Amino acid sequence: MAGKYSKLNRQQIFDFFARLAEDNPNPEGELEYVNDFTLLVAVVLSAQATDVGVNKATRSLWPVADTPEKMLALGVDGLKEHIKTIGLYNSKAENVIKLCRDLIDKHGGKVPQTREELVALAGVGRKTANVVLNIAFGQPTCAVDTHIFRVSNRTGLAPGKNVDKVEDALMKVIPDPFKLHAHHWLILLGRYICKARKPECAKCKLTDICLYKEKTL
Repeated sequence: MAGKYSKLNRQQIFDFFARLAEDNPNPEGELEYVNDFTLLVAVVLSAQATDVGVNKATRSLWPVADTPEKMLALGVDGLKEHIKTIGLYNSKAENVIKLCRDLIDKHGGKVPQTREELVALAGVGRKTANVVLNIAFGQPTCAVDTHIFRVSNRTGLAPGKNVDKVEDALMKVIPDPFKLHAHHWLILLGRYICKARKPECAKCKLTDICLYKEKTL
């Protein structure tokens, strides 16, 4: 199976994740949230924005709007005041308010636990749904962002021309013991070590496995 979806062999793939697991046994996302609902909103707000920027904005938002009902009461304009430092805040505010209405009307105010129901909500795409399913509900999903896309292609772990192909390949090749946390390990690797412009290969524990030819050693 690995040969079709990865340039690495099974043992290399296992070692790849075993080393990441050894280094960080219980990785966590960097978005701040207080419950499933605030996690969902935080991920929606993080599209084309940094986690740091989202966290800065939501520290004043969660104390006043940590449920769909409270967020709805805040309204679009009230929400905009809290998130106006985040990119695309106008459309995001409108989506979050629509999302709250749907959660109340269709899901009893609860965050649904299936991808199909999540992506039907305003502002929620497949990547957002995967993040929520993974973090909130412990489902072994892999949300492919720019970091994971880069790492998967650069290392040879799961090459693909678009995020859907990379996600499909990753779900085929990630060994079962590592599927729950793989998403976080790969994001953190891409964010802090395997950086876009100049990867810090000297700090990486995967250099002997990685197939990237232009290593910065």
